[in-house]
Amino acid sequence: MGSGRLRLGEPLGRHTSWRIGGPAERFYLAAGEEDLRYFLQHFAQGPITWLGLGSNVLVRDGGIRGSVICLAHGLDALVLQAPTEILAEAGVSAVKLAHFAAHASLAGSEFLAGIPGTLGGCLAMNAGAQGVETWELVNWVEVLQPDGTKERLGKEQFQVGYRSVQGQGQGCFLRASLRLAASDKEQVFARMRQWQARRAQTQPLEWPSCGSVFRNPPGDFAARLIEAGGLKGSRKGDAELSTKHANFIVNRGAARARDVEELVALVQKTVAERFGVHLEPEMRVLGEAEDG
Repeated sequence: MGSGRLRLGEPLGRHTSWRIGGPAERFYLAAGEEDLRYFLQHFAQGPITWLGLGSNVLVRDGGIRGSVICLAHGLDALVLQAPTEILAEAGVSAVKLAHFAAHASLAGSEFLAGIPGTLGGCLAMNAGAQGVETWELVNWVEVLQPDGTKERLGKEQFQVGYRSVQGQGQGCFLRASLRLAASDKEQVFARMRQWQARRAQTQPLEWPSCGSVFRNPPGDFAARLIEAGGLKGSRKGDAELSTKHANFIVNRGAARARDVEELVALVQKTVAERFGVHLEPEMRVLGEAEDG
């Protein structure tokens, strides 16, 4: 089967940034592209769920049926293809990619240093910060389908919006060609340090979270609406709407997915009643509720 690792009943709380999640029926840690394709063609049982660093997902307490395939750690190659072009595999962390670009004296990806996920996750949701979004950097991507087939697609073949990408079907992003701009290395690193310092000041990095929970509605900020609704600091079990940043739900110890879902519902209900705004969750909810 190659050098990847297959585990049955793997607790997914070990693989999500929230430290929350029931078991995966089959959990596969891919070692590389050929290994992954072999697994898909010979051993995978559907449905297939793709996972990176688990930083933008809520895995429900009943876990996930079928096969959960983790691309982090195994598909993380970075190559400088041309003076301003980087070829990056989907399992590479956004932080590692930002530092690689900075060392190559390339600007444009500094915002990735503040995103705690993989490139694959950034591509799947068009992650962004500081007014820059992932797909602004893309030349082309390779997509791997659940049957093991692979295709290279141009940026124009996707429908890309705010925290939204369509066009990959049931497949996962395998790698991407990214176009950046030549710059002064020290200036790039200085911008990265500034962003990371601002993130540390404004976000509750001391507790497990998934990052921002809700998308910002047009012309406003989810955190402002949540705080204005008097919800900052609200708790369900060990899940808490952070007192540092209201659009973060943190795990203060042993939070369950159901605790997070109850807080999400409370926020949506309160903000809708107070301000007439429906807040859309930014994270993906995966799996099934626990029986009983």
